[in-house]
Amino acid sequence: MKTYFAAGACALGLGACTQAPTSLPDVTAQLTASQPAILSPVSHADPLAGYTHRGPVGPRDWRLLNQEQAGGH
Repeated sequence: MKTYFAAGACALGLGACTQAPTSLPDVTAQLTASQPAILSPVSHADPLAGYTHRGPVGPRDWRLLNQEQAGGH
């Protein structure tokens, strides 16, 4: 337990002795001036286009339905 405490104290002490990091240059103004905006045409597509309502037609005998699906064997 004492070794963990000593290691943590050393890490904090050495971290406090380092110099402040330099800030990154502001390049956003340069990027916007050199790269014009690329726009693509916006078109709206109806998500429900081609939808056909298929409601239930009523209960039917499941044996008959299975035979129709199997090909009428």
